[in-house]
Amino acid sequence: MILRQFLHADPVGLSYLFGCGGKAAAAVVDPVGEIAPYLDAARSTGVRIRYVVDTHIHADHRSAGPELAAAVGAEYVLFAGAETARPFRGVRDRDVLPLGNVSVDVLHTPGHTPEHVSLLVTDRTRSDEPWFVVTGHTLMVGDVGRTELAASAEEGARILFDSLQRLKALPEHLEVLPGAYSGSVCGRSLSGKPTSTIGFERRHNAAFRIDDEDEFVRVMLSEIPPPPPLAAELRAANAGLTVV
Repeated sequence: MILRQFLHADPVGLSYLFGCGGKAAAAVVDPVGEIAPYLDAARSTGVRIRYVVDTHIHADHRSAGPELAAAVGAEYVLFAGAETARPFRGVRDRDVLPLGNVSVDVLHTPGHTPEHVSLLVTDRTRSDEPWFVVTGHTLMVGDVGRTELAASAEEGARILFDSLQRLKALPEHLEVLPGAYSGSVCGRSLSGKPTSTIGFERRHNAAFRIDDEDEFVRVMLSEIPPPPPLAAELRAANAGLTVV
């Protein structure tokens, strides 16, 4: 297994390159900014980027996904229901993206946005059990994603509650690789630590540990932070509908 995490400061976010070194196949998830760091990481690890995945249509930054996919001849991947004018490979819940000895199971985890996916990653040279889950802005370290950027806050919160139950059912030891950390506008109580586990978040993430839907909605509707600057415009631009 090859795994590289990219920490971005402006805007605050996390991207990943991971895959199979033996079969030289990799994916990049939620790329931000210049594409050179991803090209350099692929070159230095000897892998070809086969998939570029956006976990969702972002509203806090311009995605580098389409540009990176075009530069390396990879498939640009979004959930099949994504409302976008860009060409992409549409994936559905429980679809699998093969990367040599590494497999990526797609989990549809809407709520932050309707098209949001998480990625459950298994290295079959180590085990048939998944090793980590890339959760984007559904579950982060210390908080969960805000829910009013692509739907009403209450509707999004109720949908997100169901998505979080799927993540809670995953093994406690499973590593959580989120899409944001402290300083991001997409959460309220985010930690500066950029990784966690399902079990730790079940115990210590105040929003994630709520088991009652109405209580979860009440918490999510309280003290909603200001939206990211140009949120609607950025989401439209990332969908290929406008230019910002």
